Amino acid sequence: MLNEHVARRGLMFVLSSPSGAGKSTLARKLLEEDSNMSLSVSATTRPPRPSEVDGREYKFMQREAFEEMADRGEFLEHALVFGNHYGTPRAPVEAMLIQGKDVLFDVDWQGARALRAAEPQDVVGIFILPPSMSELERRLHARAEDSEEVIARRMARSLDEISHWEEYDYVLVNTLLEQTLGQIKQILAAERLKRLRQMWLRLHVERLKQGI
Repeated sequence: MLNEHVARRGLMFVLSSPSGAGKSTLARKLLEEDSNMSLSVSATTRPPRPSEVDGREYKFMQREAFEEMADRGEFLEHALVFGNHYGTPRAPVEAMLIQGKDVLFDVDWQGARALRAAEPQDVVGIFILPPSMSELERRLHARAEDSEEVIARRMARSLDEISHWEEYDYVLVNTLLEQTLGQIKQILAAERLKRLRQMWLRLHVERLKQGI
């Protein structure tokens, strides 16, 4: 649904990567530097990590409450990952798009696929690859927030995640963080200018036809 009172419809900017490749750091920096970008705060049933705050990184929920929301169709997407539910609440995202605000998603390939199925014209997907598997493992250890068992599971899962790289509009290798961030900004600038998002253009062309 389009809002005729704003110049541009917002977009759903999706960042995905295997755990440890840098998407969360890139997402945080992008949010810090772009005032028109808001983070879609996913809901999850997993417990928070030491550095996480409820309502900032995630909305932490009890499993029963999450499943009730899913049954009511209140998620744009939801998935079961490592035994925990993750999902994107629908209402706040749709409200921001109509207002011309861009929404950033830090989700895996399952979430990205579901978002594209729900809102195909609004989604722009970027997949972030690590420079090597050894560097990916080093970053997971450096984060120091997961047990050795969890790190091992994340490494085992990473190749499956990487196998979905062709489902994305853009694929970047995150060797140097600032360089990758610059590439993401270039993509965002171009996507914001796409004809289908410029809601004012049709009216402007009609006025030109009238000689105005």
